[in-house]
Amino acid sequence: MADNGNIEVIRNFIGGEFVSIKDETNAVPVTNPATGDVIAKVPLSSTEEIDHAVQVAKAAQVKWAAQTVKTRVQCLFKLKQLIEANMSKLMDLVVEEHGKCRPEAQASIMKGVETLEWATSLPQLLPGKYLEVSRGITCRDKRDPIGVVVSIVPFNFPLMVPFWTVPIAIGCGNAVILKPSEKVPKTMSFWASLFKEAGVPDGIFQTVNGTISTVNGLIDHPDVKAVTFVGSSPIAKAVTERAHGLGKRALCLGGAKNHMCVLPDADFEMCTTDIMNSFAGSAGQRCMAASVLLMVGKFPPKFLELLSTKAKALKAGQEAGEIGPVIDQASKDKILRYINEAVDRDGAEILVDGRDWAQKEKGFWVGPTILKHKSKKDAAMHEEIFGPVLSVYEVATKEEAIEIENGNPFGNAAAIYTSVGQHADWFLSRFSAAMLGVNIGVPVPREPFSFGGMNLSNFGTSDLTGEGGMEFFTQRKKITQKWVPPQGGDVMTSAFIS
Repeated sequence: MADNGNIEVIRNFIGGEFVSIKDETNAVPVTNPATGDVIAKVPLSSTEEIDHAVQVAKAAQVKWAAQTVKTRVQCLFKLKQLIEANMSKLMDLVVEEHGKCRPEAQASIMKGVETLEWATSLPQLLPGKYLEVSRGITCRDKRDPIGVVVSIVPFNFPLMVPFWTVPIAIGCGNAVILKPSEKVPKTMSFWASLFKEAGVPDGIFQTVNGTISTVNGLIDHPDVKAVTFVGSSPIAKAVTERAHGLGKRALCLGGAKNHMCVLPDADFEMCTTDIMNSFAGSAGQRCMAASVLLMVGKFPPKFLELLSTKAKALKAGQEAGEIGPVIDQASKDKILRYINEAVDRDGAEILVDGRDWAQKEKGFWVGPTILKHKSKKDAAMHEEIFGPVLSVYEVATKEEAIEIENGNPFGNAAAIYTSVGQHADWFLSRFSAAMLGVNIGVPVPREPFSFGGMNLSNFGTSDLTGEGGMEFFTQRKKITQKWVPPQGGDVMTSAFIS
């Protein structure tokens, strides 16, 4: 749908069809980060529109839950086929509205498909335990869906992060209402049409667009039973507290400040390439990006020279081997502020300066930047920047490195670069993070290993994908039963066969 200026107006997907939001006057613009051009606008859903979506979901979920899990996952097999058939279109949308380079867009979609594939295994994973606990007495458990669930997703992975929740929740028998990021709503709109084509019943997957008022309206609705969120830690905390205050389940993932420790025995050629890809890939806009590099011990100058040379060779663009823009002007301004303050106020040495990219006439560009700090107290050393900025700090001992890593309030990822297994084990046993890497700077686990951090990176009691997601989206019921033999002997009496 377009307005008079040929700007696409994003619609909700309710009851199996796209529905225009009634009030289009109060809308948020959607920009192409590479050019700054407005490509769409997102009107804000009203309380009445939120209620309508929930009521449709509630009615549909009753019938959906009555289906066997084997029946429910058939549409997920079809959805996988449709995603693969429409890969080019989905990549175009992610590149256009998020700014990723095309290989990154494709990789993120395939990572989402990985979780979808795991969800197709639910018929083998959902069945519970069964045990004869005493003579004639058995215990068993079963998992029931919890009802209508809401998934609130961020801008940085328009398809991958929604796939962390939606396929598992639907396969478990729930109805899902997705609140896309207002910065990247087009990918989800197209994805909704694929759900319809895959045979997902009307009302089981829906999208409701808007901003914070929409989020609050969905959380507060009495028929919404659970909420998931991925985004910044302050908002994750607020969403968790709001949902818990209403007696609802919440699993909310927050921000990160991921540390990489490198030892002098590491393979310099390999690890400098890996470190560069970790902090600069996706323009640093991912919660698993490394942002602090701790050099433990004495290093020859060639190490940082090699890392800097590789980072300087990166080009601005959206094709293979290039780095795309950041999401919007506000993000660009924030990243530049951290760089400027680190250099001008804190006296950090700038080894690679990405501020030149910011001079591009159009779009929201910031190039890979490497800062060498004199103090571990610098803001860039401990605050989440969410951009292609790496802070480097030299420490004398491994104990000092662990003290710095443990001292940060987040807990998503940490990595150690070394060629000695004993050195790796020492760090792995002491890192205060839930996803760890050895010679891997973006240690995102493959399914069936699930995704989730700790400390202020995870406001919940489980991970978001895998078995943690299955546990979150179901209610485990425990059944203990015994049968007393009927009076009079043989059960097949005339009372049963007459």
